[in-house]
Amino acid sequence: MEFIHNIVQAHNIAISAGLLLLAYIFIATEKIPKVTIALIGAALTVFLGLVSQTKVSDGILNEHYFINYIDFNVIFLLVSMMIIVSISARSGMFNWVANELLKMTKGHPIAILFTLGIFTAVTSAFLDNVTTVILIMPVTFFIAKQLEINPVPFLITEIFASNIGGTATLIGDPPNIIIGSAAGLSFMDFLKELTGVIAVILLVILFILMLVFKKDLTSSPEKMAKVAQIDNSKTITNYPLMIRSGLILAAVIIGFVLHDITHLETGITAMMGASFLLLFEKPTEILNDVEWNTIFFFIGLFIIIGGLEASGGIALMAKWILDITNGSQQAASMLILWASGFISGVIDNIPYTATMTPMLVEIQNVMGRDYTIPLWWCLSLGACLGGNMTIIGAAANVIVSENAAAKNHPISFMGFLKYGLIVMITSLLISSIYIYFKFLH
Repeated sequence: MEFIHNIVQAHNIAISAGLLLLAYIFIATEKIPKVTIALIGAALTVFLGLVSQTKVSDGILNEHYFINYIDFNVIFLLVSMMIIVSISARSGMFNWVANELLKMTKGHPIAILFTLGIFTAVTSAFLDNVTTVILIMPVTFFIAKQLEINPVPFLITEIFASNIGGTATLIGDPPNIIIGSAAGLSFMDFLKELTGVIAVILLVILFILMLVFKKDLTSSPEKMAKVAQIDNSKTITNYPLMIRSGLILAAVIIGFVLHDITHLETGITAMMGASFLLLFEKPTEILNDVEWNTIFFFIGLFIIIGGLEASGGIALMAKWILDITNGSQQAASMLILWASGFISGVIDNIPYTATMTPMLVEIQNVMGRDYTIPLWWCLSLGACLGGNMTIIGAAANVIVSENAAAKNHPISFMGFLKYGLIVMITSLLISSIYIYFKFLH
Protein backbone atom coordinates (compact mmCIF):
# COMPACT_ATOMS: atom_id res chain seq x y z
CA MET A 1 0.00 0.00 0.00
CA GLU A 2 2.87 2.37 0.80
CA PHE A 3 4.30 1.78 -2.69
CA ILE A 4 0.92 2.58 -4.34
CA HIS A 5 0.54 5.65 -2.12
CA ASN A 6 3.95 6.99 -3.20
CA ILE A 7 3.15 6.50 -6.92
CA VAL A 8 -0.23 8.25 -6.52
CA GLN A 9 1.35 11.18 -4.66
CA ALA A 10 4.01 11.55 -7.37
CA HIS A 11 1.50 11.49 -10.24
CA ASN A 12 -1.73 12.63 -8.55
CA ILE A 13 -2.80 15.05 -11.30
CA ALA A 14 -2.32 12.47 -14.09
CA ILE A 15 -4.07 9.71 -12.13
CA SER A 16 -7.05 11.85 -11.06
CA ALA A 17 -7.42 13.21 -14.61
CA GLY A 18 -7.16 9.66 -15.98
CA LEU A 19 -9.94 8.46 -13.64
CA LEU A 20 -12.21 11.31 -14.73
CA LEU A 21 -11.44 10.69 -18.42
CA LEU A 22 -12.16 6.96 -18.04
CA ALA A 23 -15.45 7.78 -16.31
CA TYR A 24 -16.39 10.06 -19.25
CA ILE A 25 -15.55 7.34 -21.78
CA PHE A 26 -17.63 4.69 -20.01
CA ILE A 27 -20.53 7.13 -19.51
CA ALA A 28 -20.45 7.99 -23.24
CA THR A 29 -20.43 4.33 -24.36
CA GLU A 30 -23.49 3.58 -22.16
CA LYS A 31 -22.42 -0.07 -21.75
CA ILE A 32 -22.50 0.20 -17.95
CA PRO A 33 -25.07 2.28 -15.99
CA LYS A 34 -23.55 5.71 -15.36
CA VAL A 35 -24.35 5.57 -11.63
CA THR A 36 -22.22 2.40 -11.37
CA ILE A 37 -19.33 4.10 -13.18
CA ALA A 38 -19.56 7.16 -10.92
CA LEU A 39 -19.57 5.08 -7.73
CA ILE A 40 -16.66 2.86 -8.90
CA GLY A 41 -14.71 6.01 -9.81
CA ALA A 42 -15.51 7.57 -6.42
CA ALA A 43 -14.44 4.43 -4.55
CA LEU A 44 -11.13 4.34 -6.49
CA THR A 45 -10.57 8.07 -5.84
CA VAL A 46 -10.86 7.50 -2.08
CA PHE A 47 -8.98 4.16 -2.14
CA LEU A 48 -5.99 5.68 -3.99
CA GLY A 49 -5.84 8.53 -1.49
CA LEU A 50 -6.57 11.27 -4.03
CA VAL A 51 -9.05 12.52 -1.41
CA SER A 52 -8.97 11.58 2.27
CA GLN A 53 -11.32 9.08 3.90
CA THR A 54 -10.79 10.58 7.36
CA LYS A 55 -12.53 13.69 8.64
CA VAL A 56 -9.90 14.55 11.24
CA SER A 57 -6.15 14.10 10.88
CA ASP A 58 -3.85 14.67 13.89
CA GLY A 59 -6.66 16.53 15.65
CA ILE A 60 -7.16 18.92 12.71
CA LEU A 61 -10.14 18.94 10.32
CA ASN A 62 -8.98 17.49 7.01
CA GLU A 63 -9.73 19.87 4.11
CA HIS A 64 -9.38 16.99 1.62
CA TYR A 65 -12.00 14.81 3.37
CA PHE A 66 -14.02 13.26 0.52
CA ILE A 67 -17.37 14.42 1.96
CA ASN A 68 -16.23 18.05 1.56
CA TYR A 69 -16.37 17.68 -2.22
CA ILE A 70 -20.04 16.61 -2.31
CA ASP A 71 -22.29 19.65 -2.83
CA PHE A 72 -25.17 18.74 -0.52
CA ASN A 73 -27.12 21.86 -1.47
CA VAL A 74 -27.40 20.36 -4.97
CA ILE A 75 -28.27 16.90 -3.58
CA PHE A 76 -30.98 18.15 -1.19
CA LEU A 77 -32.46 20.47 -3.83
CA LEU A 78 -32.72 17.64 -6.36
CA VAL A 79 -34.24 15.12 -3.92
CA SER A 80 -36.69 17.65 -2.48
CA MET A 81 -37.90 18.88 -5.88
CA MET A 82 -38.34 15.27 -7.05
CA ILE A 83 -40.54 14.64 -3.98
CA ILE A 84 -42.60 17.82 -4.51
CA VAL A 85 -43.13 17.11 -8.22
CA SER A 86 -43.98 13.44 -7.61
CA ILE A 87 -46.67 14.36 -5.06
CA SER A 88 -48.02 17.26 -7.16
CA ALA A 89 -48.29 15.14 -10.33
CA ARG A 90 -50.49 12.58 -8.53
CA SER A 91 -53.33 15.13 -8.38
CA GLY A 92 -53.44 15.45 -12.20
CA MET A 93 -52.90 19.22 -12.04
CA PHE A 94 -50.23 19.37 -14.76
CA ASN A 95 -52.27 17.32 -17.25
CA TRP A 96 -55.32 19.49 -16.55
CA VAL A 97 -53.37 22.65 -17.50
CA ALA A 98 -52.01 20.95 -20.66
CA ASN A 99 -55.52 19.87 -21.75
CA GLU A 100 -56.98 23.34 -21.17
CA LEU A 101 -54.26 24.88 -23.32
CA LEU A 102 -54.84 22.31 -26.08
CA LYS A 103 -58.59 23.05 -26.14
CA MET A 104 -57.70 26.66 -26.89
CA THR A 105 -55.93 25.58 -30.11
CA LYS A 106 -59.25 24.36 -31.63
CA GLY A 107 -57.35 21.25 -32.74
CA HIS A 108 -55.14 23.00 -35.34
CA PRO A 109 -51.89 20.91 -35.52
CA ILE A 110 -49.54 23.92 -35.97
CA ALA A 111 -51.18 25.71 -33.03
CA ILE A 112 -50.88 22.48 -31.01
CA LEU A 113 -47.14 22.24 -31.81
CA PHE A 114 -46.67 25.83 -30.61
CA THR A 115 -48.79 25.26 -27.48
CA LEU A 116 -47.04 22.01 -26.55
CA GLY A 117 -43.68 23.78 -27.01
CA ILE A 118 -44.66 26.71 -24.75
CA PHE A 119 -46.22 24.43 -22.10
CA THR A 120 -43.17 22.12 -22.06
CA ALA A 121 -40.70 25.04 -21.83
CA VAL A 122 -42.55 26.86 -19.05
CA THR A 123 -43.09 23.64 -17.07
CA SER A 124 -39.43 22.65 -17.53
CA ALA A 125 -38.38 25.98 -16.02
CA PHE A 126 -39.88 24.88 -12.68
CA LEU A 127 -39.87 21.07 -12.83
CA ASP A 128 -37.02 18.90 -14.08
CA ASN A 129 -36.98 18.15 -17.82
CA VAL A 130 -37.49 14.40 -17.48
CA THR A 131 -40.60 14.83 -15.32
CA THR A 132 -41.99 17.37 -17.77
CA VAL A 133 -41.65 15.14 -20.85
CA ILE A 134 -43.02 12.14 -18.95
CA LEU A 135 -46.10 14.22 -18.06
CA ILE A 136 -46.67 15.59 -21.57
CA MET A 137 -45.96 12.46 -23.67
CA PRO A 138 -49.26 10.62 -23.00
CA VAL A 139 -51.17 13.77 -23.96
CA THR A 140 -49.05 14.05 -27.14
CA PHE A 141 -49.70 10.47 -28.27
CA PHE A 142 -53.43 10.86 -27.57
CA ILE A 143 -53.66 14.04 -29.68
CA ALA A 144 -51.64 12.56 -32.57
CA LYS A 145 -53.94 9.53 -32.56
CA GLN A 146 -57.06 11.74 -32.63
CA LEU A 147 -55.65 13.81 -35.50
CA GLU A 148 -54.22 10.69 -37.22
CA ILE A 149 -50.84 12.33 -37.74
CA ASN A 150 -47.25 11.39 -36.87
CA PRO A 151 -46.44 12.40 -33.25
CA VAL A 152 -42.69 12.76 -33.99
CA PRO A 153 -42.80 16.52 -34.86
CA PHE A 154 -44.54 17.16 -31.53
CA LEU A 155 -42.09 14.94 -29.63
CA ILE A 156 -39.01 16.57 -31.20
CA THR A 157 -40.46 20.01 -30.38
CA GLU A 158 -41.00 18.92 -26.76
CA ILE A 159 -37.38 17.74 -26.47
CA PHE A 160 -36.06 21.08 -27.70
CA ALA A 161 -38.53 23.07 -25.59
CA SER A 162 -37.71 21.13 -22.41
CA ASN A 163 -33.97 21.81 -22.74
CA ILE A 164 -34.50 25.46 -23.69
CA GLY A 165 -37.06 26.09 -20.92
CA GLY A 166 -34.94 24.32 -18.33
CA THR A 167 -32.13 26.81 -19.00
CA ALA A 168 -34.26 29.76 -17.84
CA THR A 169 -34.18 29.15 -14.08
CA LEU A 170 -31.97 27.86 -11.29
CA ILE A 171 -34.11 24.72 -10.80
CA GLY A 172 -34.95 23.99 -14.44
CA ASP A 173 -31.93 21.87 -15.33
CA PRO A 174 -29.34 20.07 -13.13
CA PRO A 175 -26.36 22.00 -14.65
CA ASN A 176 -27.95 25.25 -13.43
CA ILE A 177 -28.35 23.81 -9.93
CA ILE A 178 -24.63 22.93 -9.92
CA ILE A 179 -23.65 26.36 -11.31
CA GLY A 180 -25.91 28.28 -8.93
CA SER A 181 -24.53 26.48 -5.89
CA ALA A 182 -20.86 26.83 -6.94
CA ALA A 183 -21.11 30.47 -8.10
CA GLY A 184 -23.44 31.69 -5.35
CA LEU A 185 -26.06 32.70 -7.94
CA SER A 186 -29.65 32.93 -6.69
CA PHE A 187 -32.97 31.98 -8.28
CA MET A 188 -33.54 35.68 -9.06
CA ASP A 189 -30.10 35.99 -10.68
CA PHE A 190 -31.07 33.27 -13.18
CA LEU A 191 -34.50 34.80 -13.70
CA LYS A 192 -32.99 38.25 -14.31
CA GLU A 193 -30.12 37.22 -16.59
CA LEU A 194 -31.40 34.19 -18.54
CA THR A 195 -35.21 34.19 -18.72
CA GLY A 196 -35.39 37.00 -21.29
CA VAL A 197 -32.87 35.56 -23.74
CA ILE A 198 -34.35 32.06 -23.30
CA ALA A 199 -37.82 33.43 -24.20
CA VAL A 200 -36.36 34.88 -27.42
CA ILE A 201 -34.55 31.61 -28.24
CA LEU A 202 -37.73 29.59 -27.59
CA LEU A 203 -39.89 31.74 -29.89
CA VAL A 204 -37.29 31.69 -32.69
CA ILE A 205 -36.89 27.88 -32.44
CA LEU A 206 -40.66 27.29 -32.37
CA PHE A 207 -41.05 29.48 -35.47
CA ILE A 208 -38.32 27.46 -37.26
CA LEU A 209 -39.95 24.15 -36.23
CA MET A 210 -43.38 25.28 -37.41
CA LEU A 211 -41.86 26.00 -40.83
CA VAL A 212 -39.88 22.74 -40.91
CA PHE A 213 -42.82 20.51 -39.90
CA LYS A 214 -45.58 22.46 -41.67
CA LYS A 215 -46.19 19.74 -44.29
CA ASP A 216 -46.55 17.04 -41.60
CA LEU A 217 -49.05 19.03 -39.54
CA THR A 218 -52.33 18.71 -41.43
CA SER A 219 -55.59 17.09 -40.37
CA SER A 220 -59.32 17.17 -41.23
CA PRO A 221 -61.80 19.56 -39.52
CA GLU A 222 -63.67 16.58 -38.02
CA LYS A 223 -60.53 15.21 -36.37
CA MET A 224 -59.50 18.66 -35.13
CA ALA A 225 -62.92 19.06 -33.51
CA LYS A 226 -62.22 15.95 -31.37
CA VAL A 227 -59.15 17.60 -29.84
CA ALA A 228 -61.00 20.88 -29.33
CA GLN A 229 -63.61 19.00 -27.28
CA ILE A 230 -61.28 17.08 -24.92
CA ASP A 231 -63.15 16.14 -21.74
CA ASN A 232 -61.03 17.63 -18.97
CA SER A 233 -63.59 17.25 -16.17
CA LYS A 234 -62.02 14.12 -14.66
CA THR A 235 -58.32 14.98 -15.07
CA ILE A 236 -57.98 16.28 -11.51
CA THR A 237 -58.16 13.12 -9.42
CA ASN A 238 -57.59 14.62 -5.96
CA TYR A 239 -58.65 18.23 -5.29
CA PRO A 240 -57.30 18.53 -1.70
CA LEU A 241 -53.93 17.21 -2.93
CA MET A 242 -53.95 19.63 -5.87
CA ILE A 243 -54.58 22.61 -3.59
CA ARG A 244 -52.04 21.48 -0.99
CA SER A 245 -49.25 20.65 -3.45
CA GLY A 246 -49.98 23.71 -5.61
CA LEU A 247 -49.66 26.02 -2.59
CA ILE A 248 -46.43 24.35 -1.42
CA LEU A 249 -44.89 24.45 -4.91
CA ALA A 250 -45.75 28.16 -5.13
CA ALA A 251 -44.38 28.77 -1.60
CA VAL A 252 -41.09 27.00 -2.44
CA ILE A 253 -40.64 29.09 -5.61
CA ILE A 254 -41.41 32.27 -3.61
CA GLY A 255 -38.79 31.07 -1.12
CA PHE A 256 -36.26 30.81 -3.94
CA VAL A 257 -37.16 34.33 -5.09
CA LEU A 258 -36.70 35.71 -1.54
CA HIS A 259 -33.27 34.08 -1.10
CA ASP A 260 -31.51 37.48 -0.94
CA ILE A 261 -33.75 38.43 2.02
CA THR A 262 -33.99 35.10 3.88
CA HIS A 263 -30.46 33.85 3.03
CA LEU A 264 -31.88 30.32 3.05
CA GLU A 265 -30.14 28.01 0.58
CA THR A 266 -32.39 26.62 -2.16
CA GLY A 267 -31.82 23.07 -0.89
CA ILE A 268 -33.17 23.99 2.57
CA THR A 269 -36.19 25.84 1.14
CA ALA A 270 -37.09 22.88 -1.09
CA MET A 271 -36.53 20.42 1.78
CA MET A 272 -38.98 22.34 3.98
CA GLY A 273 -41.65 22.15 1.26
CA ALA A 274 -41.03 18.46 0.56
CA SER A 275 -41.10 17.62 4.29
CA PHE A 276 -44.47 19.34 4.75
CA LEU A 277 -46.03 17.47 1.81
CA LEU A 278 -44.68 14.15 3.14
CA LEU A 279 -46.74 14.67 6.33
CA PHE A 280 -49.84 13.76 4.27
CA GLU A 281 -48.32 10.90 2.25
CA LYS A 282 -46.75 7.49 2.76
CA PRO A 283 -43.04 8.38 2.52
CA THR A 284 -42.03 4.91 1.27
CA GLU A 285 -44.27 5.25 -1.80
CA ILE A 286 -43.08 8.78 -2.60
CA LEU A 287 -39.39 8.01 -2.06
CA ASN A 288 -39.70 5.17 -4.59
CA ASP A 289 -40.34 7.89 -7.19
CA VAL A 290 -37.08 9.71 -6.42
CA GLU A 291 -34.49 9.07 -9.13
CA TRP A 292 -31.88 7.65 -6.75
CA ASN A 293 -29.72 6.64 -9.71
CA THR A 294 -29.34 10.33 -10.57
CA ILE A 295 -28.65 11.31 -6.95
CA PHE A 296 -25.89 8.72 -6.45
CA PHE A 297 -24.49 9.56 -9.89
CA PHE A 298 -24.06 13.15 -8.65
CA ILE A 299 -22.46 12.00 -5.38
CA GLY A 300 -19.96 9.72 -7.14
CA LEU A 301 -19.15 12.37 -9.72
CA PHE A 302 -18.50 15.07 -7.10
CA ILE A 303 -15.97 12.77 -5.40
CA ILE A 304 -14.15 11.92 -8.67
CA ILE A 305 -13.90 15.62 -9.57
CA GLY A 306 -12.85 16.30 -5.97
CA GLY A 307 -9.81 14.09 -6.62
CA LEU A 308 -8.79 16.26 -9.57
CA GLU A 309 -9.43 19.41 -7.55
CA ALA A 310 -7.40 18.19 -4.54
CA SER A 311 -4.47 17.24 -6.81
CA GLY A 312 -4.30 20.71 -8.37
CA GLY A 313 -5.54 19.54 -11.77
CA ILE A 314 -8.51 21.93 -11.78
CA ALA A 315 -6.20 24.90 -11.08
CA LEU A 316 -4.01 23.75 -14.00
CA MET A 317 -7.05 23.65 -16.33
CA ALA A 318 -8.05 27.16 -15.22
CA LYS A 319 -4.55 28.45 -15.94
CA TRP A 320 -4.67 26.83 -19.40
CA ILE A 321 -7.97 28.61 -20.21
CA LEU A 322 -6.49 31.96 -19.13
CA ASP A 323 -3.28 31.33 -21.10
CA ILE A 324 -5.02 30.28 -24.33
CA THR A 325 -7.34 33.30 -24.23
CA ASN A 326 -4.55 35.66 -23.07
CA GLY A 327 -6.80 36.67 -20.18
CA SER A 328 -9.39 38.10 -22.60
CA GLN A 329 -12.87 38.01 -21.06
CA GLN A 330 -14.49 38.04 -24.54
CA ALA A 331 -12.39 35.11 -25.81
CA ALA A 332 -12.87 33.09 -22.61
CA SER A 333 -16.66 33.66 -22.68
CA MET A 334 -17.09 32.59 -26.30
CA LEU A 335 -14.75 29.61 -25.86
CA ILE A 336 -16.75 28.35 -22.86
CA LEU A 337 -20.13 28.99 -24.52
CA TRP A 338 -19.41 27.19 -27.82
CA ALA A 339 -17.20 24.43 -26.37
CA SER A 340 -19.87 23.72 -23.75
CA GLY A 341 -22.54 23.55 -26.45
CA PHE A 342 -20.75 21.04 -28.66
CA ILE A 343 -19.32 18.94 -25.80
CA SER A 344 -22.71 18.75 -24.03
CA GLY A 345 -24.24 17.62 -27.32
CA VAL A 346 -22.25 14.40 -27.26
CA ILE A 347 -21.68 13.71 -23.57
CA ASP A 348 -23.92 14.13 -20.53
CA ASN A 349 -24.02 17.82 -19.56
CA ILE A 350 -24.09 16.99 -15.83
CA PRO A 351 -20.53 15.57 -15.52
CA TYR A 352 -19.29 18.25 -17.92
CA THR A 353 -20.77 21.06 -15.79
CA ALA A 354 -19.61 19.43 -12.56
CA THR A 355 -16.05 19.41 -13.98
CA MET A 356 -16.20 22.99 -15.25
CA THR A 357 -17.61 24.67 -12.12
CA PRO A 358 -14.54 24.22 -9.87
CA MET A 359 -12.40 25.41 -12.79
CA LEU A 360 -14.45 28.62 -13.04
CA VAL A 361 -14.22 29.03 -9.26
CA GLU A 362 -10.43 28.86 -9.68
CA ILE A 363 -10.56 31.45 -12.49
CA GLN A 364 -12.73 33.63 -10.23
CA ASN A 365 -10.12 33.35 -7.44
CA VAL A 366 -7.43 34.57 -9.88
CA MET A 367 -9.33 37.14 -12.00
CA GLY A 368 -12.13 38.27 -9.69
CA ARG A 369 -15.92 37.90 -9.71
CA ASP A 370 -16.61 40.65 -12.28
CA TYR A 371 -14.40 38.87 -14.83
CA THR A 372 -16.07 35.51 -14.21
CA ILE A 373 -19.80 36.45 -14.15
CA PRO A 374 -20.30 36.21 -17.97
CA LEU A 375 -18.34 32.93 -17.95
CA TRP A 376 -20.90 31.40 -15.55
CA TRP A 377 -23.79 32.39 -17.85
CA CYS A 378 -21.89 31.07 -20.87
CA LEU A 379 -21.42 27.72 -19.10
CA SER A 380 -25.13 27.56 -18.25
CA LEU A 381 -26.32 28.48 -21.75
CA GLY A 382 -23.79 26.21 -23.50
CA ALA A 383 -24.28 23.15 -21.28
CA CYS A 384 -28.09 23.30 -21.21
CA LEU A 385 -28.73 24.32 -24.85
CA GLY A 386 -26.03 21.96 -26.16
CA GLY A 387 -28.18 19.05 -25.01
CA ASN A 388 -30.41 19.71 -28.04
CA MET A 389 -27.73 18.70 -30.56
CA THR A 390 -28.13 14.91 -30.40
CA ILE A 391 -30.70 12.38 -29.22
CA ILE A 392 -28.29 11.41 -26.38
CA GLY A 393 -27.46 15.01 -25.42
CA ALA A 394 -29.82 15.12 -22.42
CA ALA A 395 -31.83 12.69 -20.30
CA ALA A 396 -35.16 14.06 -21.61
CA ASN A 397 -34.07 13.30 -25.20
CA VAL A 398 -33.37 9.66 -24.34
CA ILE A 399 -36.66 9.22 -22.44
CA VAL A 400 -38.71 10.63 -25.35
CA SER A 401 -36.87 8.59 -28.00
CA GLU A 402 -37.32 5.36 -26.01
CA ASN A 403 -41.05 6.00 -25.58
CA ALA A 404 -41.44 6.94 -29.26
CA ALA A 405 -39.74 3.70 -30.32
CA ALA A 406 -42.00 1.69 -28.00
CA LYS A 407 -45.02 3.28 -29.76
CA ASN A 408 -43.60 2.39 -33.22
CA HIS A 409 -42.53 5.97 -33.97
CA PRO A 410 -38.72 5.70 -33.73
CA ILE A 411 -36.55 8.83 -33.84
CA SER A 412 -33.19 7.95 -35.44
CA PHE A 413 -29.88 9.47 -34.31
CA MET A 414 -29.19 11.07 -37.71
CA GLY A 415 -32.83 12.08 -38.17
CA PHE A 416 -32.71 14.00 -34.91
CA LEU A 417 -29.22 15.42 -35.59
CA LYS A 418 -30.35 17.34 -38.70
CA TYR A 419 -32.83 19.28 -36.57
CA GLY A 420 -30.66 19.32 -33.45
CA LEU A 421 -27.70 21.02 -35.14
CA ILE A 422 -29.90 23.81 -36.52
CA VAL A 423 -31.57 24.34 -33.14
CA MET A 424 -28.33 24.28 -31.13
CA ILE A 425 -26.35 26.58 -33.46
CA THR A 426 -29.25 29.05 -33.68
CA SER A 427 -29.58 29.02 -29.87
CA LEU A 428 -25.85 29.58 -29.32
CA LEU A 429 -25.73 32.39 -31.90
CA ILE A 430 -28.54 34.24 -30.09
CA SER A 431 -26.78 33.53 -26.76
CA SER A 432 -23.47 34.89 -28.13
CA ILE A 433 -25.14 38.14 -29.22
CA TYR A 434 -26.85 38.46 -25.83
CA ILE A 435 -23.68 37.76 -23.80
CA TYR A 436 -21.63 40.17 -25.90
CA PHE A 437 -23.99 43.14 -25.64
CA LYS A 438 -25.02 42.46 -22.01
CA PHE A 439 -21.60 41.79 -20.47
CA LEU A 440 -18.70 42.23 -22.92
CA HIS A 441 -19.48 45.30 -25.02
